[in-house]
Amino acid sequence: MTEKTAIKHFPPPPGIQAPPLSFGARVGDLLFISGIPGFDANRELPDGFEAQFANVVTNFKRVLNEAGATMRDLVKVNVLLTRASDVATMNALYAGAFGPAPYPARTTCVVMALPNPKMLIEIEGVASVKG
Repeated sequence: MTEKTAIKHFPPPPGIQAPPLSFGARVGDLLFISGIPGFDANRELPDGFEAQFANVVTNFKRVLNEAGATMRDLVKVNVLLTRASDVATMNALYAGAFGPAPYPARTTCVVMALPNPKMLIEIEGVASVKG
């Protein structure tokens, strides 16, 4: 009989009203990170793309850190943008935040909308976590 691998869930931080999901879920050596939008510590969504991107990275690092991982452990990232005009800016910011090379595999999509009309970006990912 095969033993089922336990799943460890990483809930939203205290005080954050999130939809019914875990911010991250780890099974074995893989950590799956839910789509993280650009909300700040006060649960506010700034108007600017750069500020939202910075908040996404901060929150992404927090989830990785709680799971014992870093940005260097990311294997695959999916980036969702609501404006094609933000792709070049995102690439420049992404290089600094997710680099240096080699970067994780990545898909970038421009979508019609995200759950909150003010959301300009959301990033989800998969990381390899040891131990």
